[in-house]
Amino acid sequence: MGVSLKDVAQRAGVSIKTVSNVVNNYQHVTPQMRAKVQQAIDELGYRPNLTARHLRKGRTGIIAFAVPELGNPYFAELAGAVIDAAAQHDYTVLVDHTAGLRERELLVCQEFRSHVIDGLILSPIHLENDDLLARQETSPLVLLGEREYEAPYDQIAIDNVAAARTAVRHLLDLGRRRIAFLGSRTGRERQPAHLRLRGWREELTAAGVTPDESLVVATDGYGRGDGAAAMTALLDRGIVPDAVFAYNDLIALGALRTLTERGLRVPEDIAVVGFDDIEESRYGAITLTTVAPDKPAIARHAVDRLVERLAGGPVAEPRRIRPGYRLVVRESTGATAPGLREGLPASDSGG
Repeated sequence: MGVSLKDVAQRAGVSIKTVSNVVNNYQHVTPQMRAKVQQAIDELGYRPNLTARHLRKGRTGIIAFAVPELGNPYFAELAGAVIDAAAQHDYTVLVDHTAGLRERELLVCQEFRSHVIDGLILSPIHLENDDLLARQETSPLVLLGEREYEAPYDQIAIDNVAAARTAVRHLLDLGRRRIAFLGSRTGRERQPAHLRLRGWREELTAAGVTPDESLVVATDGYGRGDGAAAMTALLDRGIVPDAVFAYNDLIALGALRTLTERGLRVPEDIAVVGFDDIEESRYGAITLTTVAPDKPAIARHAVDRLVERLAGGPVAEPRRIRPGYRLVVRESTGATAPGLREGLPASDSGG
């Protein structure tokens, strides 16, 4: 038989209600009483029955986190951060993979697993405002990813335009002027690729450099192969930039491979900046300068907002929260010491 609240109460010499208050972290417990109960908990090895606790509240204790591409290191790292943040609230995370397909995003959004989850954190690519407005489910939904929506749900996303401008400003400060952008996409203007391309244009213009659209290369996807192909296409047209700003780290890493194969030196001939600060960017033959979104903050905000709405108390209107980011300067733009950081004035904010 497992250790019960009654066992803990007897060991501590207090009521079962007092033990329950300590276990549930209620505020109105004196530090002395909390320490006394905690000592009994530690001595007996008591573990709360989280399943029973959630069931008493009409919950399953499970939240879902749906991402477009689990094989992408950024989403894998973000999923780990969401799992850690949810554990602080005694929630288990079910990770779902939409493959970036509209039909699967719609299916997840309409909660075909609503009988086993309490709420959903979703990073969509193809959903439109009308899709979200037509959502019939009443369980909480929090949106991640940099795509902007005008829908009545909390949204957590860094400021992509500002982050892109920071990356381009770094390259301009190094004296680079022919800065290519790899990873543009056709379609919706509020997709992350459009926002980062907008930041590229705005920062060049602000510096008095006319954006050269011949240096913008579209990609079919966001992987290493796409980056290698984009860099190859640019060089095969006889266009040799003096810097590259890539939509994400995977595209940047693919571009680095092509540059090495073509005998171009990084950063002497071409400086390269990525976006996401995935683990791989820190351990390549040439470490990658990159924009690092605050992934723990993104995860924490998403889980906190979901749990807040699950609690059922009064909450604010849907918010747009912008976690911070940093530019991590490494060898691909000339850092003499890997890990050198350039701080940014970005901080968590709601909006």
